[in-house]
Amino acid sequence: MELLNTYFDHTNLKANAKEADIIQLCEEAKLYEFYSVCVNGHYVPLAKEQLKDTDVKVSAVIGFPLGMMSTAAKVFETEEVCKAGADEIDMVINVGAMKDRKYDLVENEIREIVEAAAKYNAIVKVIMEVCYLSPDEISKAARLAIKAGAAFVKTSTGFGPGNGSTEVVSRIKKMNGSKIKIKAAGGIRDLSTAIKMINRGADRIGSSSSVEIMKEAFAIKTEAGEA
Repeated sequence: MELLNTYFDHTNLKANAKEADIIQLCEEAKLYEFYSVCVNGHYVPLAKEQLKDTDVKVSAVIGFPLGMMSTAAKVFETEEVCKAGADEIDMVINVGAMKDRKYDLVENEIREIVEAAAKYNAIVKVIMEVCYLSPDEISKAARLAIKAGAAFVKTSTGFGPGNGSTEVVSRIKKMNGSKIKIKAAGGIRDLSTAIKMINRGADRIGSSSSVEIMKEAFAIKTEAGEA
């Protein structure tokens, strides 16, 4: 396992997040050297400015949190946040189209967003919102993301009625191996859950509780040292 902090996309996607909250998010990301911060598009310029001269990347959500807007709208949003400095794109699939088995629509939409992001050297994570999908649909969505050229699949927005489980991460990893990376997100609020996700195959963790998880890890390490 790499250093725990490098797994985290430190996240604040709240509708009522203020500028001060995003500045704090970035300060925490710098302090703990998290992999990235994940913010809504409006705050990409602010996050980029706060994180200049650091290695912390900026991730922006697209089509968030429902994913049910037009493909053109998602592509436009992708280009706008990339122009503002986003390094990574976390896009929500059209879950309704997935449920209706309109697989060409889902795949082509992902591909268009991947191509738009690539113009700015940004990568794409595909949020499947697994709480709405059957195991077979989850597997199919992952395969579509692979075919469309996405770098990651992501389990959850954290805004649905359920979150990505360790079993889901294990299933995706077992079926796809190294063909695509996995970001586990939604309900990851403690060290035990984060470690379980990583051990099951998660390459990245999305959490608004990253600081609390790191503090828990440091506390355990300190106690072990004292023992």
